[in-house]
Amino acid sequence: MKKKGFIVLLILTMATWLWGCGKASTTAGGETSVLDGGAGESATELSYWTFVELHGQHFEKMLEKWNVANPDRQIKLNVTVMPYDDMHNKLSIAVQTGVGAPDIADIELGKFPDFLAGTPQLVELNDVIDPYRDTIVKSRIDLYSKDGKNYGIPTHVGASVAFYNTEILEAAGVDYKTIVTWDDYKKAGIQVYEKTGKYMGTADTSATWQTSQLLAQQGTDFTDDAGNPVVNSEAMVKALTLLKDLQDNNVIATIAGGQPDTEEAYGEFNAGNYATAFMPLWQMSRYTNYMKDLSGKIAIAPIPVIEKGMPRSVGGGGTGTVVTKTAKDVQLAKDFLAFAKLSEDANIEIWNTLGFDPVNMDVWEMKDVTHNPDNQFVQYFVNNPFDVLADIKDEIRLIKSTSASPTINNVLCTVTLNEIFEDGKDIKQALDDAQAQIEQELK
Repeated sequence: MKKKGFIVLLILTMATWLWGCGKASTTAGGETSVLDGGAGESATELSYWTFVELHGQHFEKMLEKWNVANPDRQIKLNVTVMPYDDMHNKLSIAVQTGVGAPDIADIELGKFPDFLAGTPQLVELNDVIDPYRDTIVKSRIDLYSKDGKNYGIPTHVGASVAFYNTEILEAAGVDYKTIVTWDDYKKAGIQVYEKTGKYMGTADTSATWQTSQLLAQQGTDFTDDAGNPVVNSEAMVKALTLLKDLQDNNVIATIAGGQPDTEEAYGEFNAGNYATAFMPLWQMSRYTNYMKDLSGKIAIAPIPVIEKGMPRSVGGGGTGTVVTKTAKDVQLAKDFLAFAKLSEDANIEIWNTLGFDPVNMDVWEMKDVTHNPDNQFVQYFVNNPFDVLADIKDEIRLIKSTSASPTINNVLCTVTLNEIFEDGKDIKQALDDAQAQIEQELK
């Protein structure tokens, strides 16, 4: 596969902004499952913390493959799933004190800068990543790196796409394939509301998926080149003005949970109250797991653009899996982690099990894998997601993650977006206030 033609710049952003694997799919408690993967009594027990239940399913499959391929280095894996904030807080304390940390852990992109501050208490992974560098998207590794040292292994690319409920659209006489620009989307949404009483999409208040996508289309970001916040930029005002206009015309509306990737929102989508979600491709797993009633009704397409020719996607989300310095067998943990997330077999399983777009882009061209009629995601969706990925692969843009990102995210997603979409506050004033608050908190 020729990789030089791909402009896949996927340095992504903050916690709620671009969660690659959001909080919604975690268990309520912190229960641990012991996976033996067919290992014998002499196997080494390693512990793994995650905030995404589905990730454990992938590791379970790869553990079985590892133990077959490595009879002298077999592993039993103790998988603990915790809520997002609990897990990251406990992990932070554990690595700082050197007490109680797991051997392996997931760290969400928005939290990763905190774990790289000062001297990282994580193990360098360059040696186990090196054998795979020619086949994986470089920027996905760069996300979890500092000073040329790699500390995390990615899970997916996370290309953002539009998910359309074709049943609702057809009832309104709308063909999603004709939607190219946001003007097209507005016209379609007005028609959908008039004909069906349904909303075309969501006005997100607890995440910045949509604003990230609109900023990327304009070639800009939440921060400047130096990483300083610029949330009151002209591009940001333009993005939110566009979205507010859609809300004012009953095209989009706020949703329970504040964004599509929440348990409350799944119910709203499943009930057919909203026709569109603009989300990273990993949202497919949310549909198959939590919105089963929509099987056969959801089509995937590029996101509308402000003007034709603008890039139609941005990388969304990210989880870097790490090895802690207190791991009982550091090299074993590193080797297993690379095997479980970077090998070709692992990337095929990441697609098959999780519905994520693999970081090994050779897999994108394996038709027997991507178009397998027995694959649950191929069966669920109206069209094949890799056909859409092939169309937008040169247009996937970036939103940076910087040390300011968590603060920016917190202010926008707890104050500013609610002020705009719930309270009707003037957009420029709301963004100026946000900029001032963020700058004050970063002092």
